Amino acid sequence: MTEVAFLLNGTPMRVAITDPTRTLLDWLREDRGLTGTKEGCNEGDCGACTVMVTGTDGPRALNACILFLPQLQGKAVRTVEGIGTPDSPHPAQTAMVDHHASQCGYCTPGFVMSMVTAHASGATDHDDQLAGNLCRCTGYAPILRAAHATTAAPVPDWVAQDRAAPIFLPEILPGESPSGDGGRQPPALACHMPRSTDELATLYAAHPEATLVAGATDVGLWVTKGMQDIRPAIFLAQVAELRGIAMTDTEIRIGAMASLADLRAAIAPLHPSFAELIRRYGSEQVRNAATVGGNIANGSPIGDSPPPLIALGATLHLRHGTTRRTLSLEDFFIGYGKQDRRPGEFLEAITLPRQPDRLRVYKISKRFDQDISALCGAFNITVIDGTVTAARIAFGGMAATPKRAAAVEAALLGQPWTEATIATAQGAFAQDFAPIDDMRASAAYRLETARNLLHRYWLEDQGIRASVLEVTP
Repeated sequence: MTEVAFLLNGTPMRVAITDPTRTLLDWLREDRGLTGTKEGCNEGDCGACTVMVTGTDGPRALNACILFLPQLQGKAVRTVEGIGTPDSPHPAQTAMVDHHASQCGYCTPGFVMSMVTAHASGATDHDDQLAGNLCRCTGYAPILRAAHATTAAPVPDWVAQDRAAPIFLPEILPGESPSGDGGRQPPALACHMPRSTDELATLYAAHPEATLVAGATDVGLWVTKGMQDIRPAIFLAQVAELRGIAMTDTEIRIGAMASLADLRAAIAPLHPSFAELIRRYGSEQVRNAATVGGNIANGSPIGDSPPPLIALGATLHLRHGTTRRTLSLEDFFIGYGKQDRRPGEFLEAITLPRQPDRLRVYKISKRFDQDISALCGAFNITVIDGTVTAARIAFGGMAATPKRAAAVEAALLGQPWTEATIATAQGAFAQDFAPIDDMRASAAYRLETARNLLHRYWLEDQGIRASVLEVTP
């Protein structure tokens, strides 16, 4: 790949790729002089760099500080400079003025772009839409009033034009392959963008040392904070086969490149507790970029999607060259930082069996929104005629890997679904887990909380709403 093509504020761009890890934020500010997009944290937390990116999945708010230029291929980018004029400002800009919602002003462009994106997509859950934007002056109330005031305003014409952009953008580069070499892979791979799983499989098998870049919400920090050189890099954004979520009467198939935002929307009618977990563990900008496959494949012991997926009986579909294999998600994690994934092998999809909703997921963290879990517990217990007939319980943050509570499950199976059974099963947690003390919680707190979460699940199943403040001391 030698260059990338996209629209910037309605204008076609062709940008030479000399460094595949150049961020959109740096390019906007340093090469284009568009300094309305600010650098705050440079790690996707504060939202000062928020831009609107429109692709085949519609307009999405994204953090430009951890968005690499190759990820923009065929998309339309809008910055705060491209949404209105002094004579005809965007409704969000007008509302920010009318409601005195800007103080020092540093965070204001990011807030505006989050509001603009919500307005374009018709979203009205402004608390969620703006949760990824921090105001250092703590002026949130007038900003939220401005967001609500924007809701009923007409959508500008350029929104529809940006939606059409991915259809027409290939005409900007007629006859060129994504690698710029007629489809042949150069010997020294620096940056490549395959367009099919077959092309990806061949490429990755030949270059197993390459870094796969999906949403870059994790890999982006390797670059901006860790100063790592991730080349050679393989960008997955153009592999349509890895996207999408398909449902049958018996199965849910989640493409590895499906975003967490898409998973949340798809899973909410089936397992609302899982959807609520997704709402909490990343901002709108992060959920729009982060992928389900990436959250699994990075192997973090505190990744929040593996526990509920394990509890639901998830199966992974892996590919190396022309060879495919399946593996239960719980067996994928071998040890801390180690997964059962061979060099050159990648995750294609995750499947779940369709089942009645018995899933409850509990995330325990110091902050309610956008915080790393001290522990995350997922419970999927089946009770027939008052007896426990099946149990799948999984935790993150309790061991070196996401892990099932096998002893607890065994203590429940075949037993009456009573508080006495719960009390007995609580004692088995110490057989399953030996958590550690760290900055997020003590080992004793983690173990006691895990026991209490089982009791909470039982109480909620009895129709008793547990009153729990989900914070660590």
